[in-house]
Amino acid sequence: MSSTSTASLSSLPAGLDMADLPMQHPRAPAGAAQARARFFNSGNAFNVKLPVVPAQLFPPPQEGRFGVFDCDQSDALGCGFAATTPLMLARYVRIAARDALLPLDVNATGSVWYVIAGSGRLSGGADSFTFGTGDVFLLPGASGYRLEAGPEELLLWTVGNEPQLDFERAQPASRASATIDAVHYPADEIERQFALIFSTATHDETSGRALIFSSDRQSAARNLTPTLTLSFNTLEPHTHQRTHRHNSAAITLVVQGEDCHSMVGHAMCPWAPWSTLVTPPGAPHSHHNAGTRGARFLIVQDGGLHYHARTMGFEFLELSE
Repeated sequence: MSSTSTASLSSLPAGLDMADLPMQHPRAPAGAAQARARFFNSGNAFNVKLPVVPAQLFPPPQEGRFGVFDCDQSDALGCGFAATTPLMLARYVRIAARDALLPLDVNATGSVWYVIAGSGRLSGGADSFTFGTGDVFLLPGASGYRLEAGPEELLLWTVGNEPQLDFERAQPASRASATIDAVHYPADEIERQFALIFSTATHDETSGRALIFSSDRQSAARNLTPTLTLSFNTLEPHTHQRTHRHNSAAITLVVQGEDCHSMVGHAMCPWAPWSTLVTPPGAPHSHHNAGTRGARFLIVQDGGLHYHARTMGFEFLELSE
């Protein structure tokens, strides 16, 4: 039988398994709308095989290279648009001293930015502000942003949900109807928040000491955007974060860590300064610090979607010591 069919009962081979029925067309469509109908069955509709999300390490762009650099796995994922995971895209952006990236279009519901090095100014949106090394900021989807570097070259890391919108051929909401605003988290305020966290105690079920970013409009969900979560994780010297899993994919930026690595499944992923690590959804993973300094790493997940769908599925796979 062909891969598509308008089968009748009399044409079916005796004993044909339901799962072997090809995709069915309507027999006698009365118009174009009916002709577009296709039918599967419970034996073959749920066995779609998609490529796995690779556990990958992306280095930052080499010195002297300027522009936008995608951490793109679209070929491995089998999608026709740039993507680091099925629903997220990570990028590095390097701008020469006193130069500008114009226009900068954020074709996502929202994107998170971390300033790896340098300082600069953002303009072109509803809010304009200056930023410096170690700052985090959130931008709603919009066109015409301007990023201008200060007296030194500027290196940024950003993650947005462009692939989620590309998957449905959707567009970001207008500024007037967007569900998020521009939010700026200066480095000194981040350090103040870390000091508060480290002044408190933890218990066995606490998944490390991490700072979770949110905003006034997203605070009820404790997310950064309706679909993305952002945490700034820490790991003390000679310790590790217990093996765990969750249904969200994770994109991690190594901010600080010497002699550190992650285990993703059975693969060891050594950390390198400012590298990007992709953790596939559902993959068992752990983070290890064999060095003498505390480690820090930023993690963006499509966790907002999973929290909303009640499918986050976080669990430790290793007993506490």
